Amino acid sequence: MAGEDQRPLPHIYLPAHGEREDFTSPQSGGGGVTIPQRNREQHAQRLDQMLTVAVDVAQERIVNRDLEISGGTPGFYLEFALPQSQQSMLDKLENKRGREHIELVAARPSIDDPNLIKATVFVPESKREYYLSKVRAYREEDNIRYQKDDEGNFIQDEAGNRVEKSRRPKNEDLVASLETVRIAEAESLYTDDLQLFPAAGQEVWWEVWLRNDGRPILEHAAGQLDLMTKEHSVTFPEREVVLLCAAPESIGLIIANTDAIAELRMARDTPSFFMEMNGAEQIEWSQELAGRIVAPGVNAPAVCLLDSGTTRRHPLITPALAEEDQQAWNADWNVEDVGAQWLGHGTQMSGVALYGDLIDALVANGPIELSHRLESVKILPDHGANDPDLYGYITAAAVGRTEVQAPERPRAYCLAVTSVGDYWRGRPSSWSAALDDLAYGDGEDQRLIAVSAGNIRNYYPAGEYLDQNDTAAVENPAQAWNALTVGAVTEKITITDPDFLGWQAMAPTGDLSPSSRTSVSWHHDWPIKPDVVYEGGNHGVDPATGNSDHIDDLALLTTFNRPEERAFTVTGDTSAATAQVAHLAAQVLSGRPELWPETVRALIVHSAEWTPAMLRHLPAHPNQGDQRLILRRYGYGVPSLDRAQRSFNSDVTLVVESDLQPYLLEGSRTSSCDMMLHDLPWPIDKLNELGETPVEMRVTLSYFVEPNPGERGWTKRHRYGGHGLRFSVKRPEESIDRFRWRVNAAAREEDERVGRAGNDEGWVLGPRLRDRGSLHSDVWRGTAADLANRHAIGIFPVGGWWREKPRLDRANRRVRYALVVSLRANVDIDLYTEIANAVGIEVDIDT
Repeated sequence: MAGEDQRPLPHIYLPAHGEREDFTSPQSGGGGVTIPQRNREQHAQRLDQMLTVAVDVAQERIVNRDLEISGGTPGFYLEFALPQSQQSMLDKLENKRGREHIELVAARPSIDDPNLIKATVFVPESKREYYLSKVRAYREEDNIRYQKDDEGNFIQDEAGNRVEKSRRPKNEDLVASLETVRIAEAESLYTDDLQLFPAAGQEVWWEVWLRNDGRPILEHAAGQLDLMTKEHSVTFPEREVVLLCAAPESIGLIIANTDAIAELRMARDTPSFFMEMNGAEQIEWSQELAGRIVAPGVNAPAVCLLDSGTTRRHPLITPALAEEDQQAWNADWNVEDVGAQWLGHGTQMSGVALYGDLIDALVANGPIELSHRLESVKILPDHGANDPDLYGYITAAAVGRTEVQAPERPRAYCLAVTSVGDYWRGRPSSWSAALDDLAYGDGEDQRLIAVSAGNIRNYYPAGEYLDQNDTAAVENPAQAWNALTVGAVTEKITITDPDFLGWQAMAPTGDLSPSSRTSVSWHHDWPIKPDVVYEGGNHGVDPATGNSDHIDDLALLTTFNRPEERAFTVTGDTSAATAQVAHLAAQVLSGRPELWPETVRALIVHSAEWTPAMLRHLPAHPNQGDQRLILRRYGYGVPSLDRAQRSFNSDVTLVVESDLQPYLLEGSRTSSCDMMLHDLPWPIDKLNELGETPVEMRVTLSYFVEPNPGERGWTKRHRYGGHGLRFSVKRPEESIDRFRWRVNAAAREEDERVGRAGNDEGWVLGPRLRDRGSLHSDVWRGTAADLANRHAIGIFPVGGWWREKPRLDRANRRVRYALVVSLRANVDIDLYTEIANAVGIEVDIDT
């Protein structure tokens, strides 16, 4: 890359004069391709046998294609071997005549013999005899050239026959160049380093290079095989590249049943590529990226980091962090990230909060537009430790500082710091209660706070994976009811570092990061934690011992706190996951800065889904205990920015921000007050037309409670939350009046368990699992006709200390809530336009 003294210079254009020379075609034997000399009969017979076997195997595979997976043109892949000297013959393997083409899809040097090239072609079934006919014509037919005189007439012998000039076997150039042919397997399409080709059963991320129109075919097959793909892709004139996570056996199934794949490579964008660079090389890369950054506006939303400080002079942090937004809770402290004991943690989180995994920005082309800013308030001392009794006070003071500096700025707080130990096991602490109080904001200044679930700090044997996680409880203060608690999942399973050849990733793709803590060991009355999970990296496993360790390839790349030495380092665990979720929250706010913190939390959780790897831990017919395990291990799953921000034609999300008065104080008696009924603009006629088609409805209710901590048994009079809210959905057989009566009856009862009464099938979790804390989310599955009559949702209050303790003068307060409801039909139907028209939203129609 260019140094600092380099500057752009114009091209040098030469004048158009020079000496003209006639072009002379090469003479025969003077530089043309040399065709290998073969025993014609033996060579043809050997290739004929190979092709016959390959075509027979291919035909059997076509007949036995899995109809659930198959797609595209029926056909098969063949792998040819030919000498390096015959590389010019590769084009002759193709046949573009007719409607269905034989296409050369991949070519690579042979790992077994460096003098050979392996070439793979896709052959439509309609042309299965193409190469056999070429070989048989080579064996049985000749191409003859005849001599001509100076006038162009054929020369004849005494018998009147034309005199031959040359005689060669038909198709000799191609057929004589072929060494072997066989039915292609996954390795045949693999053009990367074969030392990195995964072992049987080992899942890795592949770069799948697709043939024209291959993406829908691949996505269908991947869906049927329960394989993960990345949403983004890279498109070239003849190829589209997508990322797919699969074992070689699954790739083989796709190759055998579709025509989608042209080429396979290992997904090689891993941190080790950058971590192996020296400091100067890293700095050049960071400077190049810094030149492409479009800084956020001064009024853009922010992620506010409460951490060990940050390194503002880092070229990738400077564009988003103003000097006045870099502070410390203690005015006497250095605001920079210089405490050796924290290993640059705050700067690491700064990079993740701005860019996510930095690799994506480094390898991209074009500008990187930052949609949000960064704020930093240092809460960790450079030496020693804070007094644990002051954790809550320090956090509140840090929040106060940033809000004095920019009081009108929308922000998401990121607290990727926990106290060591899990002794609270769900019970509120002074620190977690302080977070809840900050989020509640006295009912007027609510805040969105993302907090990490905490990490298992030691490496453990692979055989203990998940058992360790399920017994390691979420750390303090992540039990906070109002906080968005983040655990870690991983999709990082590809190891390219040659120092770890043969090592494998501990967690399968889409499963829990080995360091992530859970609430599996908590009592069932405490909130579901974590709320969501996000990428936190993986551990590598030595196959010889089964022990695990850190590998750069399985981590996230981020910013280093001493940028004069080097620009990058790696990070991971629930800290990195939390910074990414705060990043996601800020992106949601950048699109709609007026959203309430309760709403942003609801949208993030509502967008989350359990991955296929998570769902594989459930039996075919899970009971509530099975669902509880998944919920307390993974929360509601992995959130998606697309789903949090956007609806689609057949996947429509409605968002309601409202308030109510949960209780009413009359004299000395407090009773339930408001119940809110939301009659949703369901496309009833369209749903009835779909009849028995399976559909989904998801409901998420988010609100913040005022905490009242203390070890007093958590009885009705000593509940932790000032109030509680629940949702109930109208049942198909109920009239609106009957539904209103049922919800009102539940709201009047002092025992919140009454709201769970009755049988309403179809909910994945049900009230007994979802009604914990101050965030409730569930999915109902059934038929479209059934859903057509479920168009009303009631929000009603349940018990809280506001009602039980009228002397504290809270009973007549109003509270806010966010309700998010989505309707999803897995068929090609436009539900969005009908709902939008019903609520008066103008919909653009593409013409």
